[in-house]
Amino acid sequence: MTGFDAIKIREDFPFLKRKTKTGKTPIYLDSAATTQKPVQVINALTDYYENKNANPHRGIYELSEIATEEYEQARKKTAGFINAGESEIIFTRNATEAANLVKNSFAAEFLEKGDRILVSGMEHHANIIPWLMLKKKGVELDYIEITPEGKLEENWEDRITPKTRMVCVTHASNVLGTINDVKEICKIAREKGCVTVVDGAQAAPHFKPDMKEIGCDFYAFSGHKMLGPMGIGVLYGRKELLEKMPPFGGGDMIRSVERQSAEWNDIPYKFEAGTPNVEGAVGLGAAIDYLNGLGWENMRNHEEKLTGKVLEELSKFEKIRVLGPLDTKERVGAVAFTHAKIHPHDLASVMDAQSIAIRSGHHCAMPLHKTLGIPASARASFYVYNTAPEIDAFAEALRDAEKIFRVK
Repeated sequence: MTGFDAIKIREDFPFLKRKTKTGKTPIYLDSAATTQKPVQVINALTDYYENKNANPHRGIYELSEIATEEYEQARKKTAGFINAGESEIIFTRNATEAANLVKNSFAAEFLEKGDRILVSGMEHHANIIPWLMLKKKGVELDYIEITPEGKLEENWEDRITPKTRMVCVTHASNVLGTINDVKEICKIAREKGCVTVVDGAQAAPHFKPDMKEIGCDFYAFSGHKMLGPMGIGVLYGRKELLEKMPPFGGGDMIRSVERQSAEWNDIPYKFEAGTPNVEGAVGLGAAIDYLNGLGWENMRNHEEKLTGKVLEELSKFEKIRVLGPLDTKERVGAVAFTHAKIHPHDLASVMDAQSIAIRSGHHCAMPLHKTLGIPASARASFYVYNTAPEIDAFAEALRDAEKIFRVK
């Protein structure tokens, strides 16, 4: 763990210095939902609004040119982060909007009645609902089933039929924590003639996803889950596909407009209609700089260490069931679990009383929870600013919950 000091890193996060209603420093274990923001990202946003704010791409004056440079620098940083071409980076509002862009501009355009889309049984709703919306066009969904260990079933490729046109899978599950071998999945899908969509919302914050290595056609992720601001997401699209896809309509995505016709702008701009979220892109760029400075291997080692400690503590509770793989190398730092005698919402309430923030509910993955035979689960998730003593406090709060609910 040389060069990585979570205690020192915490100094960069103003939120972690505040006091809660109990007068305690918050223990934030909900980073899979959204991460806290370092002062470096906050300052980047403030600096943009104080010194550089203008509408980019449209003004032939200094401030607009500065705003344009800031926006395109953020695109360049994002492209470098995932090893893609700059023209393949489309800024969206979040990963959900990115998936819907693929649905509207690719699937709705090129899929026909009778075509099928294959998704996994561990998907977030964001990688299910867009495809379900194509049912009115006659497009159907098939599912890759999940093993009891929380992994994709073996020989999943047998689910690909002659009518399967797309394979849409998560890189890492927001419930199970499972890291899927998306490189192998995309390779098999491509060999069978399928277009691939990877939901990277839970993976991109934890390890740099390499588009050339993965070999997917589309990859979506959100800035707010990796220290960036809310309201900025990214869709990577393979250039050859983006050039064939119809755009979103509006300003800034056109080259010229006549009364009865229009000519579209180049990629990626034809998908970024209207005034862009420049400050969000700037904040995402600052977040990428910050994470690169920490070192991705260091971050991953820290995450695995915390994950292992959480799994060890949960194993001490007879009535707790951990969801997903037990090998820390097979999962990201999100651990969902259930208690045989205490509802997840009650667990979260007990935690909140001690200024510990965890998630409870179905985590926008209702089909997965139904497969697991449970209505909801509790989830602790962590990031670069979390520490081992916080995990100890989490475990102690679980013991308090069992005392409060008289669990024997």
